[in-house]
Order: sequence, then structure tokens, then C-alpha cells
Amino acid sequence: MGAGNQTGVSQFLLLGLSDDPELQPLLFGVFLSMFLVAMLGNLLIILAISTDSHLHTPMYFFLSHLSFVDICFVSTTVPRMLVNIQTQRKDISYIGCFTQVYFFMVFAEMDNFLLTVIAYDRFVAICQSLKYMVIMNPHFCGLLVLTCWLIILFNSLFHVLLMMRLTFCIGTEIPHFFCELTQTLNAACSDTLINNICLYVATVLLCMFPLTGILYSYSQIVSSFLKMASTEGKYKAFSTCVSHLTVVSLFYGTGLGVYLTSAVTHSSQRCSIASVMYTVVTLMLNPFIYSLRNKDVKGALARLLSLGAPCL
Repeated sequence: MGAGNQTGVSQFLLLGLSDDPELQPLLFGVFLSMFLVAMLGNLLIILAISTDSHLHTPMYFFLSHLSFVDICFVSTTVPRMLVNIQTQRKDISYIGCFTQVYFFMVFAEMDNFLLTVIAYDRFVAICQSLKYMVIMNPHFCGLLVLTCWLIILFNSLFHVLLMMRLTFCIGTEIPHFFCELTQTLNAACSDTLINNICLYVATVLLCMFPLTGILYSYSQIVSSFLKMASTEGKYKAFSTCVSHLTVVSLFYGTGLGVYLTSAVTHSSQRCSIASVMYTVVTLMLNPFIYSLRNKDVKGALARLLSLGAPCL
């Protein structure tokens, strides 16, 4: 078998979710529907927040960024899969695969960081309400988001550059519907020890620290709840956190589900199916979670749609 790096290998093969020809039209229809719903839902959230002055607050500033990242996230994986199903091809270029790995890491990690930032925003709003607008001023909010982007862009680039030093055999098959970092590393023909060590260290730092931040924020929020004398005050404070808690649970729950599936079954196909949850399904559900359980967002969406109705 011939082997080579980027000068010898021009493409990889993405095995997808199923080889059954009869399932391909169904997969195409399901993923196209989920993609369009995710795009439309997140776009509506962004438009509602940007056009409604009542939502020009730190929490909705972060939420609009989360919706933007979710649009980019789902656009990184699903369109390529739809093209491959439609054209009945499985190939992806070497550069295309590495580009997909890079942007997948960027947007997945940015989702994680933004969920942490929103948790911090809720902590300040509830536990330090009198200082909220002073602490969460526009300059600080912008700095938080910029810092997240810089950390994640550098980390993702670092992993891709490390991966480019590896050797891949001609005809390399990736048992997934997109180029995911660990699956691509597993497909390499050369030693990936350094890559795996760096990946584990980065995973601990960039996943455990944000998760710890979320847990700490909500532990302080719960403590504040218990000190509130008014039932109405407790309900109002809790209602601002329910949507975020649901999204956090989906994000980490589906990620943990993929990890446990890979650890227990060792089946690449089952891991690919499980990963659909956090790469597509959660991104599709997020707009519904934030809009259905939030009166401000529902009101802004209603006003946005009423403005657009005369144009129809």
C-alpha cells in the first residue's frame, strides 16, 4: 500500500452513516430538513435580537453570538454530507478535510465557551444585580467574546498544524459523515502519540474549566435563590436560567453520550449516529428552547414576523 502525506494523498473517503442505497434518500431528506430548520431558527433569533431595542442587553448579545456560531457549526458538516449523498460520492479532498476539522473544532469549542459566558452573565445578573450593568458593560462583553475567539482559533490551528505532520495512506477511510479530529487521527498511518497527548490536555483545559465555571455559577445562583424571601422573585430569577440550563444539558449530555458510545461499543457507525445529536439536533433545538421559554424573545419574534407579514 502506498503511503504519503499531503504530497501523496489528495483525498480521503468519508464512509457516512450508512452504505444502504435505499436509506440515502431518507437520510438526505432528514438532514436537509434539520439543516434548514437550524439555519432558519438561529437566523430568526439573530434578527429578533438585532431589531428589538429591548433585547440589546448583555445576555442577548451573547445569545445572538451563540446563534451565529450554531449557524456556522451546522454549516461545517451537513452541506458536505448532503452533497456526497446527492452525488453518490464519498471523497473529500485532503485540504477540504483538514479545513473541516479546523472549523468544526472552532465552532464546537466556541459553543462551549459561550455557554460558559452566558452562565457567568446569569451569575452576575442574579447574585450581583446592583452592579450588573457596571460589570457587564459593552466593552467587557466584547472583550469576553474576543478572548474566546482568540483562544479557540489558536488552539484549533495548533491541532491542525500538528495533524499536517502525519502520514496518511492512499485510500484512507474515515468512518464518519464528516472529518472529525479523533477519527482522522485514528486513520493516520504514522504515530499519533504527540497529537493524542496534546488533544487530551486541550480537552481537559478547554472543556473542564468551562464546565467548572458553569457549575460554580449555578451553585452561586442556587444559593441566591435560597436566600430570596419572595416566591415571585425566585420564579423570575429562575425563569431566566431555565433555557440556558436546558441547552447546557443538551450540549454536555449529547457530548457525553458520544464519548460513552465510543467507549462501550467501539463501533464507528454507532458513534457517527450518536454524534448527529450534538452536531445537528442540538443546534436545531436551541432556537426553540430559547424562544419558547422566553417571553422577551417570543415577543421580539412576534414583532419581527408581523413586520415581515405585509411584505408577503
